[in-house]
Amino acid sequence: MECVAASGKGDGESCEASVAAESVVEIEKIESSPKVPTEFVDFKVIYNKTKYDISFELDNTVGQLKQHLQDVIGVPQSMQKVMIKGLARDERTLRELGVVKGAKVMVVGSKLDDVLAVSTPSKQEFAEEKGASSSKEPFCKQKQHRKVLDKGVPDDAMPGIRDTKDSLPPFPLSGMLNKSGGKVRLTFKMEQDQVWIGTKERTDKIPMNSIKSVVSEPIEGHEEYHIMGIQLGPTEASRYWVYWVPAQYIDAIKDAILGKWQYF
Repeated sequence: MECVAASGKGDGESCEASVAAESVVEIEKIESSPKVPTEFVDFKVIYNKTKYDISFELDNTVGQLKQHLQDVIGVPQSMQKVMIKGLARDERTLRELGVVKGAKVMVVGSKLDDVLAVSTPSKQEFAEEKGASSSKEPFCKQKQHRKVLDKGVPDDAMPGIRDTKDSLPPFPLSGMLNKSGGKVRLTFKMEQDQVWIGTKERTDKIPMNSIKSVVSEPIEGHEEYHIMGIQLGPTEASRYWVYWVPAQYIDAIKDAILGKWQYF
């Protein structure tokens, strides 16, 4: 779109007007070009043996699908695993993964309520815990915790060191027990702002910013280990209890989950 004036001011102004007119025509052509319609695909999502009919944009990503499914199946986006010919990465689109009409997409993951159920006390235990809280009875003397502590230090417990503060190791903290006496490990995914609570049955990925508080106390007679309660819900009844946590990592755990200085 080149215009050169032959001579004189008048010709220059005429040239500029011509260029402007051509620009308007080009813009009108672009605006009037037919828009490519958004392509949707209808498929079924299977979660916990229940099927859900989903219609979703074919060029959207797995991450966007997880966000959509969060309200459909009640599982937080960060706790979902989408299976499409194997584990599907968040950045892949449904088109790239070959999702077609009528396809079946498997989703696995735990609802927050399911995670809490593992550690939520019964009415009797809650009453005992509330009474102990009021009397400031140490955790290790409370009946609900004695059931786990009386079994002794697990054979595969990581070595504990009292009166020491270490950074979190580059591997999961393992050899600990949860309230039901099952093996539990904690993995800190700082780049994802998550703590993974793993048991033999499953791994729950908990966003750190959803955790309300972290409490801990040394275990009497074994001060190199602590009892630790991770509060996953709005009340103390939603604490997920972990036993035989190496004492040297307690401060680092609180720093990682709550942010430094937030737990004083």
